[in-house]
Amino acid sequence: MSQKYNAQEIEKKWQAKWEADQLYRSKVDWDKPKHYALTMLPYPSGDLHMGHWFAMTPSDARARYMRMKGFNVLFPMGFDAFGLPAENAAVQRNIHPWKWTYANMETMREQMKRMGAMFDWEREAFSCDPHYYRWTQWFFKQFYEAGLAYKGEAMVNWSPTLQTVLANEQVIDGKDERTGQPVIQKLMSQWFFRITQYAEELLRYDNINWPDPIRLMQTNWIGRSEGARVVFVADTAAQQPIEIFTTRPDTLWGATFMVLAPEHALVDELTTAEQQAAVADYKAQTSKSSEIERTAENREKQACSRAVTPLIP
Repeated sequence: MSQKYNAQEIEKKWQAKWEADQLYRSKVDWDKPKHYALTMLPYPSGDLHMGHWFAMTPSDARARYMRMKGFNVLFPMGFDAFGLPAENAAVQRNIHPWKWTYANMETMREQMKRMGAMFDWEREAFSCDPHYYRWTQWFFKQFYEAGLAYKGEAMVNWSPTLQTVLANEQVIDGKDERTGQPVIQKLMSQWFFRITQYAEELLRYDNINWPDPIRLMQTNWIGRSEGARVVFVADTAAQQPIEIFTTRPDTLWGATFMVLAPEHALVDELTTAEQQAAVADYKAQTSKSSEIERTAENREKQACSRAVTPLIP
């Protein structure tokens, strides 16, 4: 018996046997209780890193535990392969996006198989395949027809380098985590889901065994508050209304000034010729600040001001 564990030899042998025996193949068995296990599908960047396995290991351990308890476990895997990042990466390498994406998926698929996780690769899904995203389109259509999908405007993290929107987690110190290039705040028209319609339901934690910190995180994320929407009218040429939300409508009669975000349409109308340069400079500075930086309580207040006839609620 060998005194050393030869990982490359031993694991390759048994992984081949597990695949031949279809050990992790999920088959219909009505006599067993069902368990659906799912972890985040990785983006096909070309190579796995520790962050991938950090997320997959707990899911794999849980799936194995449920299988040992007699459950018929379905544990699929696939790739979140759609979007501009894949296209931009391919363009930078002068490779067709299809070729670049599928080559990366093949590499990462083999890497994950060598990890020995109990993924059922016959249930593989990748979001760039028409057979997959036709159902994404179908779901969106259902939301739209039910009035749950609508178009509006909101600030986003825009990468001029990648020409795409980034999540807050992808922006570090005002720069894209991948390229290190500056990211700006930009007002864009986009689609929204009307999840506010389900705020009350999401704030009920009946039969959900969540730790208190997670419940608090969800509650703060939903951010439900009670108040009133009030419309002010500025005494300007356009008489443009400004709608605000307040939790203290009783204090409105004591209002002495109104603060507008630099992106507000009324800013340009109120800006005098003497202030145009200062306002343009302030807008440029603000566009480089994240939402967290802009709303920080300890942030030094900066603004350009102009006296106008008081707003009438």
